[in-house]
Amino acid sequence: MKQLSLADMQDLLLGCTILGTGGGGEMSEGLALLEDVYHKGLPVTLVSLQEAPDDAMVCTPYLLGALDLSEKRHPKYQRLPQSEAPAICAAYSRLEQHLNTTFYGTLCCEMGGSNTAVAFYTAALNGGVVIDADPAGRAVPEITHSTYYLNNLPAAPIVAANTFDEVFIVEHVKDDLRAEQLMRALCQESANDIACIDHAMKVKDIKHAVIEGTLSKAWKLGVTARQAQQKGRDVASSIALMGNGFVSFRGDIEHFSFDTQAGFTVGDVKISGTGKFAHHCYTLAVKNENLVAYFDGELDVTIPDLICVIDTETGLPVTNPHYHKGQSVAVIILPAPTEFTTPRGLSVFGPAYAGIDAPYRPASPRNVN
Repeated sequence: MKQLSLADMQDLLLGCTILGTGGGGEMSEGLALLEDVYHKGLPVTLVSLQEAPDDAMVCTPYLLGALDLSEKRHPKYQRLPQSEAPAICAAYSRLEQHLNTTFYGTLCCEMGGSNTAVAFYTAALNGGVVIDADPAGRAVPEITHSTYYLNNLPAAPIVAANTFDEVFIVEHVKDDLRAEQLMRALCQESANDIACIDHAMKVKDIKHAVIEGTLSKAWKLGVTARQAQQKGRDVASSIALMGNGFVSFRGDIEHFSFDTQAGFTVGDVKISGTGKFAHHCYTLAVKNENLVAYFDGELDVTIPDLICVIDTETGLPVTNPHYHKGQSVAVIILPAPTEFTTPRGLSVFGPAYAGIDAPYRPASPRNVN
């Protein structure tokens, strides 16, 4: 069991944002939530999966929606009440009330700057802990892209809440595929932004179905990135070395285009090569996260491998859609969690999901030669 300082959480969320592959929410938003927790003097606690009592109840809180939240300015939402408290707080208390239980703690739904922070935030506000595990090992676009779904763990009951003081309780859902459809529909009617909590169950019923140690991994990755930046080292190479990956491209942002479709942020990013990559281009296809990379128009890397973009001037990960023309970036490829490289995992979150009619090929540096 570890009590984490704000500095610890800054490193941990930096690592989570790297693993977010462009999605998972903004680190600045996650830190704002946690600064509120530390201001209140509440402990922020991380425990290993093995430390957690088998009969303790846990849940998975998260934010779901598009990355561009400009929809909130639509006139149809202006007449609705605007909650001052984060919607995840209403969802958490309502689920405890609905189940007549007190949660021991939370698990993150994915690695990401704000979605990981949401798990720490709700746990700390309610005297709970966060378990060092998650069902994705990275950020993912949909509820079905998780080891919960791969292991047939039910999401329901699900409680969702939005910034308009509306709370929804969803029960008797067939599976996570249906849960994704229902939550996405609610999200689209909530200005593409909704807070959800699901997979409420005992530790003994969930421990076989999560990836252990993912938060510790993210923490180490964040420390590596911060120290590399402070010491003037190449941040992208340092991250790649720590994460057992490689730098696949370096260049400047030439073009990017994003739109919100069906509750997701979709788009593409084109990078013009520099240095040894001069006269080459790299293109990313995005659906919240970076899903596919092309080298000079040829397929290079696909999910479930991680396609991470770092601003080489700041050393910070770039989240979608926050690019600017001429921005100097490096693309880092990290290996996929093994759970998603199985036939079942690839059927859910492999090339076909990204519209690629080709078998999954684990990324390697020779892919760009």
